[in-house]
Amino acid sequence: MNIKPLADRVLILPAPAEEKTIGGIIIPDTAKEKPLQGKVVATGHGTKDEEMVLKEGDQVLYGKYSGTEIEFEGVKYLMMRQSDVLAVIG
Repeated sequence: MNIKPLADRVLILPAPAEEKTIGGIIIPDTAKEKPLQGKVVATGHGTKDEEMVLKEGDQVLYGKYSGTEIEFEGVKYLMMRQSDVLAVIG
């Protein structure tokens, strides 16, 4: 990974949106519900006031409007502050 988050930021690979069809109609990407979970692929070092508790490989839940979308080498990621992560799964 060539992206290294700074301070208390984490880089998350969102889980893929589920393919849904309704009576043979395929729902377009723009109407799909975005997933609210993903995998941490990189973390910053934290700040002097807040240590980094997340680590690479953690499966996490985050808020619906959290983070900034980043596309790197054709893959879409979310960059957000550690405080925007709601929970670690598992």
